[in-house]
Amino acid sequence: MEKIFSADYCSNVMILDRDLRLNASFDLVGREIKIDKRSAKLYFVDGFCKDEIMEKIMAYLMSAEEKEIKNCKTTREFANKFIPYVETDVHAKVSDFIKAVLSGAIGMIVEGYPEAIMIDARTYPVRSVGEPENDRVLRGPHDGFVETLVFNTALIRRRIRDTDLTMEIHSVGKKSKTDVVICYMKGRVNEKMLHALQKKLDSISINSLSMSQQSLIDCLVPKQWINPFPKVRYTERPDAVAASVLEGSMVVITDNSPAAMIIPSGIFDFLQDTNDYYMSPVIGSYMRIIRMFIFAMTMLLIPIWLLLIQNPDYIPEWLEFVKIEEKYTLPIVAQLFIVEIVIDAIKLASINTPQSLSGSFGVIGALVLGEFAVSAGWFVPEVVLYMAFVALTNFTQPSFELGYAFKLFRMMLIALIALFNVWGFVAGILIVVIEIATTRTVTGQCYLYPLIPFKGSALLSLLLRRPLSNKNN
Repeated sequence: MEKIFSADYCSNVMILDRDLRLNASFDLVGREIKIDKRSAKLYFVDGFCKDEIMEKIMAYLMSAEEKEIKNCKTTREFANKFIPYVETDVHAKVSDFIKAVLSGAIGMIVEGYPEAIMIDARTYPVRSVGEPENDRVLRGPHDGFVETLVFNTALIRRRIRDTDLTMEIHSVGKKSKTDVVICYMKGRVNEKMLHALQKKLDSISINSLSMSQQSLIDCLVPKQWINPFPKVRYTERPDAVAASVLEGSMVVITDNSPAAMIIPSGIFDFLQDTNDYYMSPVIGSYMRIIRMFIFAMTMLLIPIWLLLIQNPDYIPEWLEFVKIEEKYTLPIVAQLFIVEIVIDAIKLASINTPQSLSGSFGVIGALVLGEFAVSAGWFVPEVVLYMAFVALTNFTQPSFELGYAFKLFRMMLIALIALFNVWGFVAGILIVVIEIATTRTVTGQCYLYPLIPFKGSALLSLLLRRPLSNKNN
């Protein structure tokens, strides 16, 4: 049964002290004060409340007189008259009070009133809103999201000053009660997709979002664990979020995470980059076309080369240079897999390498994989060259997950070609196409939209950088 505050002040204090477990946690504070002849108690988390505001509120309350308090018949009237702060609220449920206090607000109960007062004077530890490390632009603003939810929503509000911009808050997690916001433009968002996302968020049954947005997306996406393609596009840039919202997308922002999730996101959405929109349409379109070509090369270059090596008769005269002239003892397939694994090992090691040593670490890794490995006879030069090209092209798009999806399918194609030659290549391409075609976004939309179902104008806007004036019409 839901606990409700009563007019009995002592009973309310006993319930809150017990449920909040003040004696067990040093950072949960209960501060008793006197408002003339009445008792009152403040509850807050040490480190979340602003000391200056607390001092002003307490000084104002302690100067109040009983005859003025008696004129306030309801808790709301008392808060309006005696709490000199902008954001206040009144709660009747004990659970709502405890959740608000643990979120950083100041809670207060006053003798003679059957409800609790909440004062939203919280402050969170926050870093600077600097540009995201992995999502930089040559031009444009250099601010980025941080781990504090209200800061992130303010950065979006600064760019879209319209009442249709909606910030709809939800609470996820039985224990963590993490704040999750759906950001969208009323009138532009697909209402059916919005209702589907709202229903999914409200139906999540989990103790806590321990890994923030990743835990949330694991609860939202269809259960396709063997499918490596990312179902959402992440960004830490407020300008990218604002543009996506104005285009009709939904953005999910999770407290304690600087990464916003753009929903829905299909494979063509990953072809876009923020830099495209800070260049002229011709240059932006060129950059996007190059990115599409590199996407294809990332997955197909090595398998096609291996297919040609295994079938020298297929190599035309103008491609004679792809043949391997040197003798080798280790099979080419084994060399490719070893280099794939070594590149991942270097990536993992670089994550734990101090920043001051990362430059020299990269040089050492390149030398070991390059000149020394070839000189020692481990690999042929062509393997190192093509794998180095593929490793570099992975950085042409910002999605880390998409890069690894392409990598896994590339390794699958290499294995199939080694086993079944040409038919293995054909079967591998069919598997990739079927996998992409059967993938669904968070809202159930086809991963190949707007190609399937076909929508020409939307597909053209994703493949080419169109002038801003045309997009606004």
